[in-house]
Amino acid sequence: MNLLCSLFLAILLFWFVVSISAAEAVNTSTGQRAHTFETQITKTVRLNYLLFLPKGYGEKPQQKWPLILFLHGAGERGDDIELVKKHGIPKIVEKQDDFPFIALSPQCPKSSWWTVELEALNALLDEIVATYAVDTDRIYLTGLSMGGYGAWHLATAYPERFAALAPICGGGDPEKACVLKNVPVRVFHGAKDETVSPEESEKMVNALKVCGGDVQFTLYPDAGHDSWTKTYDNPELYKWFLKHTRRPAATDMQTQSK
Repeated sequence: MNLLCSLFLAILLFWFVVSISAAEAVNTSTGQRAHTFETQITKTVRLNYLLFLPKGYGEKPQQKWPLILFLHGAGERGDDIELVKKHGIPKIVEKQDDFPFIALSPQCPKSSWWTVELEALNALLDEIVATYAVDTDRIYLTGLSMGGYGAWHLATAYPERFAALAPICGGGDPEKACVLKNVPVRVFHGAKDETVSPEESEKMVNALKVCGGDVQFTLYPDAGHDSWTKTYDNPELYKWFLKHTRRPAATDMQTQSK
């Protein structure tokens, strides 16, 4: 009997303590107070993409290949992957099977923009690196128009990933440019571009120059918005990419030297 009474009292005491703790955890006192909320959210991302594997890929099991990540413009968004072949790297590799890079060309969802797909792009790159023979010290990033913006933003979000960067008729956040201090950059724009002002590129170039970045700017005097055809058709771009391997990311001290 005494044992049952003791057990009953223990249970009452337990619920009393739990009730007091719950009341303390949720403060219902009136008035305004500061609080902090923290939780974990799992995010599902999905991207269609084209993947080009160069001639000779797989013949030497130990060989690692350089990779170019290409970001298209706004007109190629959607779920028709064939649209991505309209311009740039995917167009070139359709005719050039000896293109010396793995070429990764994702497609941006119809109602989205590359600047809000950065986590998805980074996750896709992780997947390709884990699945294929990619030389992680020779990953290059380029894009045109909306993809030029995407290239700037992806590079500044993950500067440690890329060996070199070539944005075309795009723009980014000059305040973040110095994280690319150690990434070689070539920027291209048309002087007569009425869709994206050349000033968008100039702002990023000037910001990089201030912090000692390795940056070159090509302004085509007679080109409008299409400054990408001449750029991607020039073999010198790919020779320039291959000259570079990944450098250590700029330190906080370096980026603050702006």
